[in-house]
Amino acid sequence: MTNRFAIIALGVMLWHNAASAQQVSNGTQPGEAQQALAPETGVVGATSQEPVPEYTPLTTSERWRQYFQSGFGPSAVLKASAEAGISQWTNTPKEWRGGADAYGERFGNAFGKHVLRKTLESGAAAALHEDNRYVYSTDTGFGNRMKHVVASVFTARNAAGSEHFAYSRFGGALGSAFISRIWQPHSVNTSGDAAVDFGLSIATDLGWNAFKEFRPKRRAR
Repeated sequence: MTNRFAIIALGVMLWHNAASAQQVSNGTQPGEAQQALAPETGVVGATSQEPVPEYTPLTTSERWRQYFQSGFGPSAVLKASAEAGISQWTNTPKEWRGGADAYGERFGNAFGKHVLRKTLESGAAAALHEDNRYVYSTDTGFGNRMKHVVASVFTARNAAGSEHFAYSRFGGALGSAFISRIWQPHSVNTSGDAAVDFGLSIATDLGWNAFKEFRPKRRAR
């Protein structure tokens, strides 16, 4: 299992590197002028009375920093720990049974899937010039802010700051859900299990966005 995961990780890392190189040659370079982010394509809930936020496309170095922070940082460890804990509690997959060793196996599995997803997502985002960073709502009221949280899961911004469907985010989640079946035990290595895993990944994104939106002290990522 370890060797197969290492080969997969190496392959997607090389793909990510090639995609980033394409972003350097075709995308926005550091030092370019900022572009205004129009209210209808920017932060949900912005009004004419509020200042229009300016959008600066991600540079290559910023993409790499975002990749390592999201793929290997504290939030990644927290998510993998929580997923491993839930899997341990539900004894999923059943082949790994219980105990400390089983939790370590489940944590490694969850963390490996997360790294694979972020590698695929970051590489695709660089190739497509997409920005998946979360933008806080400027509106008030729980309902309006929650609508923004949900919408943000499905949208990304292009180099001009306009929103469109988040192809790289969904592609990364779908790819990791199916590719990770390679090292899963027999009881959870079907396409149906991959589909469930994909759905849970998107639901986790929604929950993580809600946490960032409603936590007491909000800071831009």
